[in-house]
Amino acid sequence: MRRLYLVGVVLVAAGLAVTLILSTVNVRAQDGGDYTWSGDVDAPDFPAGVDWINVSEPLTMADLRGKIVLLDFWTYGCINCIHIIPDLKRLEAEYADALVVVGVHSAKFDNEGETENIRRIVRRYEVEHPVLNDNAFVMWQAYGVQAWPTVMVIDPLGKVVGQLSGEPLYDRIQPIIDTMAQEYGASGVIDPSPLAKWQPELAALDHTAPLRFPGKVLADSDSNRLFISDSNHNRIVVSSLDTFEVLDVIGGSVEGLADGDFETARFFRPQGMTLVGNTLYVADTENHAIRAIDFDTRTVTTVAGTGEQGVYGSEGGPGPKTGLNSPWDVVAYDGRVYIAMAGSHQLWVYDIAGGDVRPYAGNRREALVDGKLSESSLNQPSGIETDGTVLYFADAEASAIRTADLDPDGDVKTIVGTGLFDFGDQDGVGDEVLLQHALGITLADDGYLYVADTYNNKIKRIDPESRESVTFLGTGEEGFADGDQPLFYEPGGIDFAGGKLYIADTNNHAIRVADLETGEVSTVEFANADRLAVTADDDTAGADSLDSAFGSGMQQDIVPQPPQTVAPGEGTLVINVTMPEGYKLNDQAPFTAIWPEDGVALVPDDARDIRIIKPDLPLEVPVTFSEGQTELAVDLTVYWCEAVNETLCFVDRVELVAPVTVTANSTEHHVLFERDLVPPSIDNSF
Repeated sequence: MRRLYLVGVVLVAAGLAVTLILSTVNVRAQDGGDYTWSGDVDAPDFPAGVDWINVSEPLTMADLRGKIVLLDFWTYGCINCIHIIPDLKRLEAEYADALVVVGVHSAKFDNEGETENIRRIVRRYEVEHPVLNDNAFVMWQAYGVQAWPTVMVIDPLGKVVGQLSGEPLYDRIQPIIDTMAQEYGASGVIDPSPLAKWQPELAALDHTAPLRFPGKVLADSDSNRLFISDSNHNRIVVSSLDTFEVLDVIGGSVEGLADGDFETARFFRPQGMTLVGNTLYVADTENHAIRAIDFDTRTVTTVAGTGEQGVYGSEGGPGPKTGLNSPWDVVAYDGRVYIAMAGSHQLWVYDIAGGDVRPYAGNRREALVDGKLSESSLNQPSGIETDGTVLYFADAEASAIRTADLDPDGDVKTIVGTGLFDFGDQDGVGDEVLLQHALGITLADDGYLYVADTYNNKIKRIDPESRESVTFLGTGEEGFADGDQPLFYEPGGIDFAGGKLYIADTNNHAIRVADLETGEVSTVEFANADRLAVTADDDTAGADSLDSAFGSGMQQDIVPQPPQTVAPGEGTLVINVTMPEGYKLNDQAPFTAIWPEDGVALVPDDARDIRIIKPDLPLEVPVTFSEGQTELAVDLTVYWCEAVNETLCFVDRVELVAPVTVTANSTEHHVLFERDLVPPSIDNSF
């Protein structure tokens, strides 16, 4: 289990844009020019020893002088971060001579902190600007960032202008970038030459592989067909289920939103699929649309979505006139298509006959809260399945597997998973189970759910009745291997048919097949793979060094405590945390206290790593004192929120250090650690 090490983090509620601005307006800059947007604080430089992507060698702030710099703080499992990538690309294209975007990847999940995994996601989303791995949160802390996503603006003189958090991005930041480009350009400060160290990986990649980051898979025994969302080739591939002969390729390799026949239709990173009769419904994720592929007429039509990301709070309406928000998976039942709407943290439903699309479950608040369909809270649902009574869904950001009743008066319930910050790789029953950003789910005829536990590189088997979860396939290590000891690399989709599991092994660019009885895994080899060939012209649309430089985990504040004297023998360590009126502990994330080994103050093994949701404070921990002196430290992480609006939540991570003397002359048996929480100031002035 990994705890999230952040200081002063603000979690932005869905649809709310929180802004912290450090800028000055209409000031005279150090070069003598008058600029509307100008900073007076030097931008902290990039840390040494971190891994970079898309550059030939590490960058420094000096390399970026003469450019408007936009630092994008993101983590790749965050749907809001993914939403602003097109905005960043648009800005880069419009201000190619004046603007440089640098991605600062500050990971939430363990898997997201590994450089090679970031490299895969950079390729997957075709990010061409420089990206550094900030998994120790050095840049995050240096710039006082408080939310994903956050963009930080730095002027061409290397001064911090300000930051903007949340989405949407383009309409809010473009006027600022435009004004800066004009004013700094007119004064001759902009250097239009390309960034010397820029070296995008996409230019050197082999784009001709049969599949590219396949996201989901659907197996249909009745029609003997296998449907594959070949996500980064922006198309749907259909093969036979037995011979894997390619039957159809629907769409082209270049992204777009176009209806028409199989050759002229266009998709944009499609994901989940469901079959109704001879019509395949597709979650066309980055087009924010539901597409219908009619195999009788061999045409593609858009049945829901406008092509633009829908607004938060939408109550739905006629399908083609209603904006959707990153639909990630679909499943059909009784004339309806149920949608895992990752972007708005909801389930939606499309009525096939009536043509309307509306929210079905979830109140748009990102949290793990069970209850009535409309009152429940979800967390980026990304996989969906049904048994005709309930919808099973993978609630990815909470690493949870949950159900929603098909009865519209029903409830949302949780099978496994306990909250946004509870993730890991642990088999067991009920609340002791830990997954890590699971994206795919299917129901087999043995009654078990099989889950693509994406960031754990595993397939898990879950009993929906007993809530028991066990590892079915995979070791946890990323890799590629068939047989009875298979390896996977961030599998994102899974489906069951005819005694077999079909797995979209996303980062391996492959479809894997697992025999449910034997556990043997093989890889699909297309009988006529030449039909999937893509030319480069068609496709134009290390942790070790980091740990050695900064240590594992984020650097935290060290807060000294008063010296204290206690008697030898049994005693108590007391942690007392206070916060201002109007604030409360976060009921979605664990209060965490970790004690090191200490020969003078011995904490029992079962009390050295404490994780409690909303503990009673002060918290008391047993300890045995031995005569001597020590500096006793506790690594403390506290998640807390506004108590009224609940739109802002914070994370405080500190090390409390108390000099302790143990002597027979003392009659005291308690050591007190105190922490006073102060909310950061938020200024919405950009």
